[in-house]
Amino acid sequence: MHTPDQPNAQGPRGPIYERAATRLVEEALEDTRVVFVSGARQVGKSTLARAIASRRGMPYVTLDDDTVADAARTDARGFLAGFGEPLVIDEIQRAPQLVTAIKRRVDIDDRPGRFLLTGSANVFASRLAPEALTGRLETVRLWPLSQSEIRGTRANAVDMLFAGRPPDVVGAPVGRAAFADVTLAGGYPEALRRNPGGRRDRWFAAYLDASLTRDLRDVSDALKLAEMPRLMRLLAAQAAGELSYRNLASRLEITRDTVQSYIRLLELVFLTVTLPGWRPGIGARETQRPKGYVADSGLLAHLLNADDARIRNDDQVTGRLLENFVAMELVRLADGSTTRPSLSHYRQGREEVDVIMERRSGAIVGVEVKAAATLRPSDWAGLVRLRDARGDAFTCGIVLHAGDRTVPLAERVWAVPISGLWAGASG
Repeated sequence: MHTPDQPNAQGPRGPIYERAATRLVEEALEDTRVVFVSGARQVGKSTLARAIASRRGMPYVTLDDDTVADAARTDARGFLAGFGEPLVIDEIQRAPQLVTAIKRRVDIDDRPGRFLLTGSANVFASRLAPEALTGRLETVRLWPLSQSEIRGTRANAVDMLFAGRPPDVVGAPVGRAAFADVTLAGGYPEALRRNPGGRRDRWFAAYLDASLTRDLRDVSDALKLAEMPRLMRLLAAQAAGELSYRNLASRLEITRDTVQSYIRLLELVFLTVTLPGWRPGIGARETQRPKGYVADSGLLAHLLNADDARIRNDDQVTGRLLENFVAMELVRLADGSTTRPSLSHYRQGREEVDVIMERRSGAIVGVEVKAAATLRPSDWAGLVRLRDARGDAFTCGIVLHAGDRTVPLAERVWAVPISGLWAGASG
């Protein structure tokens, strides 16, 4: 049976969320010279960094101030010399010149916990970073809030599934009421403070505009920015589907290579996520089409111009939005789990599994997503075939659906309500 949600502490502007990434950052600072917290703007990186800086007595400086960023770009070594160590630097992507200066320092003194960096663009995957700090850096991704973090639930559904114990849920909401509100709201803390409808929608519009202009300029100086909003809308329209770069290129009247590079840039600023195709043979996976997702379901709903009524009544929007929501919840949970699986999707002919999670040991978990409250055998047939093909490597499979309770469907296969992603420990 699931445990009750634990309320988050309250601050002046609302709940103070306990982030799963905090533990990962604290652990990394104990044995790694430079720790980089990467994530989209407005997901709480600065809040997390300031809290850790306060606990550890680390000086904190933000490059969000143009004057400070200019100083760091002009004289990176002199800038660092003006602060004590260890040091927290927020929004490092605004002065990638600091990376080389940091490398010099940590090569001279290899003590752990020297620098904690944050960035709303993954500067270490961008060509703008002159050095990648290879072997000296650990990256911790901070996503928009998961439902577990919003509700204060401490159990991690991904770890539970790899233990072969699906969340045991009873009395969950039935039908589209089970997920309409949570998918529409998403997980950006600032958006959650806005009233649903106009105020929240205006926030998403401003957020997207800032991300597609300022953040993209931080990682590339060769962009035709006018094309990016349309590309985002096209990606939203086919979210949770296989990416066809050729089709996108044709519709945007640009080259296929340009589309791929633009999507890569959208990933660098954490607006989109791609999951690769999965095959039993590792080499064969490289030939599979990836699936594309918008990094937050609230942002996707905004891009699709979908409100609560449309989520409840428009089947095409509902399925796309729900699968995107589930995939991104699993990405967030996987990053904070002890099992740390990789995520992909599976499709071969007519056989398909929405998400496959795989541990380094080869153990896998399959996840199907259905918006219906009542399931048919065809809804879990792909999981059964995957189980039979993979044998003991198949830990378990679940069909996340809009029903009210967890139900066994077949050996190692269960139907689990959507709320099983955040319901807590199983009994």
